[in-house]
Amino acid sequence: MNSSKLTLALQSRDRNIGDGYLKFQLNQQAAAVLSVKYTQEAIVVPVESVTPMPNMPGCILGLMNWRSRIVWIVDLPRMFNLEALDYQFRQYNIIIIRVESMILGLVVQEIKGTTKFQPEEICSPIGQVASSLVPYLRGCVVQEQEIFLVLDAQAIAQSSVLQGN
Repeated sequence: MNSSKLTLALQSRDRNIGDGYLKFQLNQQAAAVLSVKYTQEAIVVPVESVTPMPNMPGCILGLMNWRSRIVWIVDLPRMFNLEALDYQFRQYNIIIIRVESMILGLVVQEIKGTTKFQPEEICSPIGQVASSLVPYLRGCVVQEQEIFLVLDAQAIAQSSVLQGN
């Protein structure tokens, strides 16, 4: 094998190496990714399967039984003060995440699949997005001419909005 073929083989192999992310549409305007390290499952459930709870922040939709566990369900765009989701289809697209012992269900507009990219491809979100989003982001990444918000699962799970502080 000559050196140019070896270089090409290594370059194409390197493109497939990277951290795995679940790709989804946060709302009409924003696409985002979340590390698969924190992702347990992506599910679609009827709205009726989430039981509303009184006196909770507006972004907490309620509780749901998931695999014999009770899980808080969070409207992620609403938590981020973004344009609300349209529930006309009477179902929720939910990403179940686990951060240490905490399990949360994050409602998003649409789950799109998975992708991979290198950590060095993540750019600073400052100046690119609303400052209210920055605490929940690891950064932004441009892939296939689309900007994806790289969400920080730990920051979401530890948010004062969810802790009631």
